[in-house]
Amino acid sequence: MSESSTTAQGFDDLVEANKRYAETEFSTGGFDGIAHAGVAIVTCMDSRIDPLRLVGLKPGDAKIFRNPGGRVTSNALEALVLGVHLLGVKRILIVPHTRCAMAANTEQELRARIGESAGQDASWQAFHVVTDQRAALGADVAAVRSHPLVPDSVAVGGFLYDVDSGLLDQLF
Repeated sequence: MSESSTTAQGFDDLVEANKRYAETEFSTGGFDGIAHAGVAIVTCMDSRIDPLRLVGLKPGDAKIFRNPGGRVTSNALEALVLGVHLLGVKRILIVPHTRCAMAANTEQELRARIGESAGQDASWQAFHVVTDQRAALGADVAAVRSHPLVPDSVAVGGFLYDVDSGLLDQLF
């Protein structure tokens, strides 16, 4: 098999940008992987969110877990437990955001939109929409606070990030 048949095409611009980054900006080589500010952030995958900068941190300061809706899933809990016990995490921020597609659509609407885009039935795919962001955030904060492997000494806060103002609102 030739290299071109096994390599995904269409990434040249990103590979070139990475080379420039490595030459001019990259500064965490040899980093130990510990969250130096003791922070972990669970937030949405939305590209309007810059999780480190929105709380004044820089690379190396925090552990970041992103997923649609910024929910505390079983994978997020796994990451948080690892962060607390192995990576220096002492504070956990759970940060969904305003104008989130996961809170603005029903499961059926997302399945229909994805099905149309994919050109096939998507009725089997779960998207875990959020019908009440405040209630979901409260449940996520409670799930982390009550997890048997997250000690009470770890601060857990629930915040809503406003994508139009850049401000966090602490709700829990």
